[in-house]
Amino acid sequence: MVLLFGLGLWLVWNPNPAIKPDPGTQVQTLQLGPIKGVVEVSRAEEGGPARARVLYRDGSASQPISAAEFERTFGVSLDRVAARPSTPLFRLLNITSWGSLLWVAIGFAGQAAMFGRMAIQWVVSEKQKQSVIPEAFWWLSLVGGISLFSYFAWRQDLIAVLGQTSGVVIYARNIRLIHKQRRRAARAAQRLENGDTVDLGGGDSPLEPAAAAEPKPARPHIPSPVEIVRT
Repeated sequence: MVLLFGLGLWLVWNPNPAIKPDPGTQVQTLQLGPIKGVVEVSRAEEGGPARARVLYRDGSASQPISAAEFERTFGVSLDRVAARPSTPLFRLLNITSWGSLLWVAIGFAGQAAMFGRMAIQWVVSEKQKQSVIPEAFWWLSLVGGISLFSYFAWRQDLIAVLGQTSGVVIYARNIRLIHKQRRRAARAAQRLENGDTVDLGGGDSPLEPAAAAEPKPARPHIPSPVEIVRT
């Protein structure tokens, strides 16, 4: 599990090998329609004028342009693009405000609920020495599914949103079925206590102790021809 988690972190944060910014430059993510890349910001000297270059994921790159040319082309100042998030936490989570941090917290809470459901199911199954799905599994699944649905919708991740949609419906349906079964069992127990009839599947029938099975009469012994001859 730890190795798989580490692999996921490496895949997320490892830079694209085709994008090779110059040493000592700043890079910021860029997306122009379906085209993705980074803006490389460099300065000839400390405090000097900035220059920009766009590096694309296919390995190609634009010619260096000045800050003025960049602003005329993209309509935003190069200094604003090059500005890094104010805290290391924002850079780590790829967010720009404390409001965004709330959504990230919702996403983490959803993942924690999903992990918790599997941990509970594992512990309960180990105790009973068989595969068991407790009700808490479905409640944690529902909470986690709704949280992750909300988080991925905020991230505008269509595939992840679709992945949570069916799950939320199934989790809620299982919880409803569990409670319907409990209500039926409670009604049956109440009717038994009152001496009423209980539906056994083929209509209402009184529940009475099963009568002792009557012994079957012994079958008469018919002698075989061999026994007759011997006699």
